[in-house]
Amino acid sequence: MGQIAVTYSLTRYQGIILEKLETLDTPISAQNLYALLRENYPRLGLATVYRALDVLKLRGLIQCRTTISNNELVYSLISRHDQCITCLRCGQSVPIDVFVLQELETQLEQSESFQIFYHTLEFFGVCSPCGGNQK
Repeated sequence: MGQIAVTYSLTRYQGIILEKLETLDTPISAQNLYALLRENYPRLGLATVYRALDVLKLRGLIQCRTTISNNELVYSLISRHDQCITCLRCGQSVPIDVFVLQELETQLEQSESFQIFYHTLEFFGVCSPCGGNQK
């Protein structure tokens, strides 16, 4: 399985989906992932894709977020520190570094006995090309 060390067994399709997500540079919707995989796996059903994504998410192997442009869930490998600014008009997201959140995550894991797989922080506004920062 590429870059991810998996300590428990995955079903055939869970493994295939995880491997596919490893090759993608951007998050993908379940429907688009299904369409990509369907060419090579004609017996794969959309419901199987959704179930596999849910299991992978609950095992801490992938993350999902809702896109601002069309309110759709998209999935990707976990980026433990996912912070970004997102334009409300075009939907473009730009990653930012916020080191304070990494410290907070460590403190929460230690003090609350809670295993954190990932976190997200998103600021919403309008980017310059869409008319932002006009005074």
